[in-house]
Amino acid sequence: FVDKVRYMIDLREQVVSFPPQPVITEDNLVVSIDTVIYFQVTNAVSATYEIANYIQAVEQLTMTTLRNIVGGMDLEQTLTSREDINAGLRTVLDEATGKWGIRVNRVEIKGIDPPPSIKDAMEKQMRADRDKRAVVLTAEGQRQSAILTAEGNKQSAILNAEGQREAQILAAEAERQSRILRAQGEGAAIQTVFQAIHDGQPDQSLLAYQYLQMLPKIAQGDANKVWIVPSEIGKAMEGLGSAIGAIPGIPRETDGPRVRVDTGPLDLSPSNGSDSSRADAHSAVQEAMAEAAAATPTSGPRPVPDGTSVGGGSAAVERASAVERASTPEDRPGQEPRPE
Repeated sequence: FVDKVRYMIDLREQVVSFPPQPVITEDNLVVSIDTVIYFQVTNAVSATYEIANYIQAVEQLTMTTLRNIVGGMDLEQTLTSREDINAGLRTVLDEATGKWGIRVNRVEIKGIDPPPSIKDAMEKQMRADRDKRAVVLTAEGQRQSAILTAEGNKQSAILNAEGQREAQILAAEAERQSRILRAQGEGAAIQTVFQAIHDGQPDQSLLAYQYLQMLPKIAQGDANKVWIVPSEIGKAMEGLGSAIGAIPGIPRETDGPRVRVDTGPLDLSPSNGSDSSRADAHSAVQEAMAEAAAATPTSGPRPVPDGTSVGGGSAAVERASAVERASTPEDRPGQEPRPE
């Protein structure tokens, strides 16, 4: 009688990978699933005498359990619920292999391969989803860009409007200050002239002299064809001052302007004495008479309504001489000559 060892059992943890198995999902799609099982023999006697080939038994049990679990899921759940499939396989296998002296530690799914048509559809769906997200992101970027551009244009328009408003305000303020200063300057100039006139003490002779100086300019006008020298020019000169003085609005104060402008010392005395003043007045009268004679038409005297011809130069010269004599300080009635 001789004893011999029948089987050699490895009590270490073993890893068994099974070939891909076709499995039908709930939505009638066939997928291939690869599984890996980690198990360990805990009882060599049971593994030897309770089952003939425990590895084949574990493989067949894994296939049936996997079909049962995946058959209750659709393709999307099968692809996304690997942890649930692994836990279900481990629980069923561990309960079934306990009596064989085998303990299943882990069950892993290496891969799930759908049919080629499903792969193409999934790829198209994935591409469409990516295109959709790209379009959404592009539209969102354009919207943000348009919002930022509009906000920038708004701020720019506001700043431009504020700048134009400030510029207009400054321009209006400058114009107002300019007009005020111009008006003040004109007022000061008028007061200065008014003060100078009163300081000079003008009389009717000076007004007549100014009138005589204006006669050549009146005759030189383009629209003047005939100009008349009155026969009684002396009386006209005398009445001119009184007529001007009688105009409403002409000030008659003898004390000068109410508000005086400080123009500095005014030297109204003649610089070369009374003789030079008379000579200047005489020369000015002669020049005015010469200009009046030069402006007189040369075609001969023309009758006028008052009976005086245009060429009545002798009477005009006599009246001008009278004006010249009246313009000297010693011939003015009621006024003494000014000291040199």
